[in-house]
Amino acid sequence: MEQAAAIKILSDLIAIPSVNGREALVADYLTQLFADYPAQIERVEYAPGRDNLVVTIGDQGPLLGFSGHEDVVAATPSSDWTYPPFQATVKDGKLYGRGASDMKSGLAAMVVAMLDLLESDQPLPGRLRLLASVGEETGEYGAAQLTAAGYANDLQGLVIGEPTDLTVRISHKGIIDYKVESVGKSVHSSRPELGQNAILPLLSFAEQAQSVLAKADQIDPALGGLTHVISQIQGGEQINSVPAHAWLTGNIRTIPAYPNATVMQQLETIVQQLNDQGAHLTLTYSYPEPPLPSQEHTALAQLASQVLQQKFNLSGAMVAGTGATDASEYHHVADLPIVIVGPADGVSDHQVDEFVTVAKYLRGCQFYQELAYAFWQQAN
Repeated sequence: MEQAAAIKILSDLIAIPSVNGREALVADYLTQLFADYPAQIERVEYAPGRDNLVVTIGDQGPLLGFSGHEDVVAATPSSDWTYPPFQATVKDGKLYGRGASDMKSGLAAMVVAMLDLLESDQPLPGRLRLLASVGEETGEYGAAQLTAAGYANDLQGLVIGEPTDLTVRISHKGIIDYKVESVGKSVHSSRPELGQNAILPLLSFAEQAQSVLAKADQIDPALGGLTHVISQIQGGEQINSVPAHAWLTGNIRTIPAYPNATVMQQLETIVQQLNDQGAHLTLTYSYPEPPLPSQEHTALAQLASQVLQQKFNLSGAMVAGTGATDASEYHHVADLPIVIVGPADGVSDHQVDEFVTVAKYLRGCQFYQELAYAFWQQAN
């Protein structure tokens, strides 16, 4: 494919404002790209206007998966941006726009690689399956749906195109977002003994949670330690009333030594103990995701590193990440090797003037094609 055509595909994707709730527009566009080729195309609706897309090419042989999410985070007002967020702008070797880094450049590069393979007029020695998912930015629930539906069950390897500057990310932390709500009884602040202050149990919870989780001091050699942040707290109606309602939220990044289930049980124990003492606390979670155990010794990770070194003269370094990805969901498929490799360097994710270097994007298009051939050759 000509470079201009590859850049147009990325530019077209950026022009689609696929903030959560509008991902079907991306599925529409990608469906059109593959419509005239021998490809199996399936749309998997998550909700109205929110379609995952599964595209499989090749008739037989080893099956490699490509994974990319369709959604982007919301853009701040256009006046904050040097270039329009939903209009790709190429300037000084960089392509700007919301999702240019995270992760429409990875998704577009995978699509370009697949189209190039289809246009080669040669029988493919294996198969490729694109899993384009919804809702990654707010909980990986598109990937969870595709996993539950079995679309990853027959994969022999999976490559996720999140931005890594074409290094091989072989592990990342898990995530637990939680909210604790407290209910009390409001009275005039001059007679507090007649009410129940909803804020005080939250302060006790925060103190105990910090203390308990600080004991999780084992350090993962790649990921580092478990982290816990009390990120929001709010309560009360006015300064001269005992607060009847309050809440706080927290964010925990987990490592394999401290599985999500273990950490969540610790939080639940604290809540139960406080409730036994008279508090009225409720603990809820928002899409907790487990950590991705190290993939360093898998054949797929070794192969990706080798391709980067031998075909592109890059380091092929294997690295760990802190942010969760769709890998947390696809990892539920037993014995599925997963690596995270994307063309963008990730320095501008979720920021104004998000960008990808054009040369790196084009190199990503080539890398995914080379990796597919190497994977098929190794697996045959």
